[in-house]
Amino acid sequence: MANSKNRVLPGLGTHHIAVQTRDWEASLKLYRDVLGMEIVADFEGASPKRRILLLDIGDGSHMELFDTYDGSPKPGNDIPNDPIFHLALTVDDTRSATEKVRTAGYEITVEPVTVTLDKLKVTLSFFNGPNGEVIEFFQVH
Repeated sequence: MANSKNRVLPGLGTHHIAVQTRDWEASLKLYRDVLGMEIVADFEGASPKRRILLLDIGDGSHMELFDTYDGSPKPGNDIPNDPIFHLALTVDDTRSATEKVRTAGYEITVEPVTVTLDKLKVTLSFFNGPNGEVIEFFQVH
């Protein structure tokens, strides 16, 4: 992120907040129709179990909506941040950011991987924060 002033992790900023929906249509109505967020990516095929959409909030950050499916985590203990699924921070270099938090003692739950999601080629990783929150590093190529 060109405007980031972070000196420890250059490029650090918010990429997206992921929400596990309880009602897909009601979520689309609020975020897309009422708040005016535009769908910028439909990750159809990325998950065979459910639909996932990435919506542009309007300031360069995004909302990621996860539809439910038969095995969806249930509200409460199944989702540590319920209903927030995870917080994604944009970075210039996912691999070096991951090593930074690993060195600081945080548990890496998904090692850096480069994938194509709809029209986006990204490198991402996940780790657990000190309160059980799930945090993703997200680098768009």
